[in-house]
Amino acid sequence: MQKINYDLEMMKILDSGKPDVLLHVCCAPCSSAVLERIAQQANLTLFFYNPNIIPESEYQYRLQELQRLVREMPCAQGIAILEGEYHPEKFLEFAQALAEEPERGARCQKCIAMRLEETARQAQILGADYFATTLTLSPHKDAFFINTAGYAIAQNYAVNWMPSDFKKKNGYLRSIELSREYCLYRQDFCGCPFSRKLKHPEN
Repeated sequence: MQKINYDLEMMKILDSGKPDVLLHVCCAPCSSAVLERIAQQANLTLFFYNPNIIPESEYQYRLQELQRLVREMPCAQGIAILEGEYHPEKFLEFAQALAEEPERGARCQKCIAMRLEETARQAQILGADYFATTLTLSPHKDAFFINTAGYAIAQNYAVNWMPSDFKKKNGYLRSIELSREYCLYRQDFCGCPFSRKLKHPEN
């Protein structure tokens, strides 16, 4: 099977015009490098939809950091943030049965697909040209799975998937630099209690 250069495919889209993109965002650190990369080439709306982040205090802190980043980062100022509904029970319905799955396993895949599907649904409501996600910036996430899921989900909605692999071109390293520059809270787990337990088994 021929390997797809998702970064190149994204640039073809962005270079052909300035599309309206609903960008699913998971946190401020990942958003920072992505915004720096594409904010000038797309009409972005940021969609903070992460019912996997538990407890709610952690969810609210990450949302507040994203809001602060958008206020302070020059290329992001004026970009709207759309907050999705926060119903962690929707995540827990399937995740509890997959509690022993490793990172990047079935639990993570179902979580990512859930968030991408809601992003596609909202993108269709907004009349966006594309939906996308910052999740491909993380070296802990499988860009092939994310893009494959995005293309599949797009077939059920009147909106296109914008492929990406934001960790390319040192995207992840740049997010670390920007996190230092803007003093961003940089978490060491994805947000769910199962990921937290893997990072902090004593808790």
